Amino acid sequence: MIHKERELHGKLEELQRTISDQNLELLPDYHQRVAILKELNYLDPENSTVQLKGRVACEINTADELILTELILDNMLSEFEPEEIVALLSCFVCQEKNASEPVLTPQLTKGKDMILGIELKMAEVQKKAGLESATAPGTSALKFGLTEVVYEWARGMSFKQITELTDVQEGSIVRTIHRLDETCSEVRNAARMIGDAALYTKMELAGQAIKRDIVFAASLYY
Repeated sequence: MIHKERELHGKLEELQRTISDQNLELLPDYHQRVAILKELNYLDPENSTVQLKGRVACEINTADELILTELILDNMLSEFEPEEIVALLSCFVCQEKNASEPVLTPQLTKGKDMILGIELKMAEVQKKAGLESATAPGTSALKFGLTEVVYEWARGMSFKQITELTDVQEGSIVRTIHRLDETCSEVRNAARMIGDAALYTKMELAGQAIKRDIVFAASLYY
């Protein structure tokens, strides 16, 4: 019995050392991320208290919180209509890596370039802090393959018609639009927090535009 107890105690100590070593390995990564948040003013550089940007980022759970927060607080979404905003936001929730190239309007192309510009800026800040990017240099983690589909859906096109715009399976389209509904709610909450009534209204309209018909009916896709 005593031998067994000593053996268990030894295993427990070994496990505690392993956990401690793992924590030490994660410590540099933690400090790098904190440095990034201070650099971008999500945290106060002096005392690490959460700033407005940080509070907005905390509202975002379905998308890249840093990129989307920059979009919101830099007022970049103000020049787009609700159907354009929700179409552009699809890049955060779309998971299709090999979707056919969408046909975008000049305004959507402009929005796409703006978002990619912010993504590049975030990557440069991460690199400066010594944090490795999750994507290879020159590539994007954002996927715009369903931007056209979501845009036309928000404008009232039928589900059958939007499925003809892409080679993405119907189930993936439905799941993307469902995730987008959550993202719209998060951006709307962020707009309320910062007192941006115009963006709040646009996000309400965007959510209403996509939340219709067969996509939100009881479905075999869920």
